[in-house]
Amino acid sequence: MHEVFNRNVFLVKEHVGLFKAANNFDIHDPETGRIIVECREEKLGILTKIFRFTDYKRYTPFDIELRTPDGIRLLRVKRGVTFIRSTVHVHDDKDQVVGSFKQKLFTLFGNSFEVLDAAGQPVFALKGKWTGWNFRFLAGDIELAHVTKKWAGIGKELFTSADNYVIEISQAVPPDSPARQLILGTVMCIDMVLKE
Repeated sequence: MHEVFNRNVFLVKEHVGLFKAANNFDIHDPETGRIIVECREEKLGILTKIFRFTDYKRYTPFDIELRTPDGIRLLRVKRGVTFIRSTVHVHDDKDQVVGSFKQKLFTLFGNSFEVLDAAGQPVFALKGKWTGWNFRFLAGDIELAHVTKKWAGIGKELFTSADNYVIEISQAVPPDSPARQLILGTVMCIDMVLKE
């Protein structure tokens, strides 16, 4: 596993764009501002591009690759077409499935995903309220990580679709744990699955 996964704090910035079909993000080191991971959705079919500009955007498939700035592939996060509940698969640098997550049915009190390991066994949950940008990764009552919205200025948030978030992984998650890959992979999809 690449050393970038052993960090505990990440700043995720969505690329700004008024008319964009692809979802592209950069992950920064919040202390230096340096880009440490590039997240790109480069394999979009023409129909997917068309549907991305409609109310059906949240049902379209996605395939996002996370790479270091020098091109080393870290993760691939994929989902096919969905209608009710999303199932997203996370692949490592060798394209082996690390795990997946399934969206639970929507409730008035919030959204949640069940995060599964490579064998399909539940390992933790992602929980958050649909009215805000606070999400927690929980293994029982233990918080493994949390995601919060980082406001970048009212003008940017009002006039673009760009979102910024901060991911903080607990010291309780050991270095080189596959849970770190799953946490980062899951965060890439909050905007596409829950917020569109």
